[in-house]
Amino acid sequence: MSITSNPQSVFNITGKVVLITGASGAFGVVAAQVFASAGCKLVLAAGNNDQLIKVADQCRTLGAEVVAINARPKNEESCQNLVKAAVDVFGAVDILVVASGMNKVAPIEEMPVDVFSSVMDANTTQSWLLAQSVTRQMKKQGTAGKIIFVSSARGLLGHPNGYTAYCASKAAVDGITKALGCELGSSGITVNAIAPTVFRSPLTAWMFEDTEEAKKVRDGFLSRVPLGRLGEPEDFVGPLLFLASKASDFYTGHVLYADGGYTAG
Repeated sequence: MSITSNPQSVFNITGKVVLITGASGAFGVVAAQVFASAGCKLVLAAGNNDQLIKVADQCRTLGAEVVAINARPKNEESCQNLVKAAVDVFGAVDILVVASGMNKVAPIEEMPVDVFSSVMDANTTQSWLLAQSVTRQMKKQGTAGKIIFVSSARGLLGHPNGYTAYCASKAAVDGITKALGCELGSSGITVNAIAPTVFRSPLTAWMFEDTEEAKKVRDGFLSRVPLGRLGEPEDFVGPLLFLASKASDFYTGHVLYADGGYTAG
């Protein structure tokens, strides 16, 4: 049977082993639930252990086999240990989703260099280290693999309110995505990024509230969003399944903007 006669088959990722960092955060929770529902085996890593346990339990309720690790990808050793944990339990790593990261905001004249460095480390260096460890394992397996970074519309666009560290770090993630897409193509490993704009999460919940302050900020933002709304967690389901599955086998080095058209205008 050809793919064209059974097009949904290209999205089938049943049995794939997925390593997700930042699994207790807003994007990581969505990713964990999507891949659990898709029949994957999950290795979930996060620094917030209480939230991590809740997410892992939710995924088990959805039928997934889950390993939960209370750890952040803070250095080379920790990244290697996350990959090793996946291999020890499930025998492989097929998909990496890097949803870990951070943001700290301050005007440039007030931002200490160590704060700038901490954002760059969490968002950029740790993404690179995870990709390095997973690439070594995927090449050892000799099978195709998928690496998915979480970038941001702020990797392309600036921001007037003290976002120099965040914008720089996400622009660097975009650069890593493109460079690794070129470097790893011959190994059958695709590397892509999802770049959201504002979407509903615990950190942005105030923007969705029915208050004058929220309405003012929301209206100003929505004036630049062609689709006329803020993002919802459900908006990441399609991009995640696409980039993790055979459907995206001919796509690498791409930054997919999940932004309602924000970066197009």
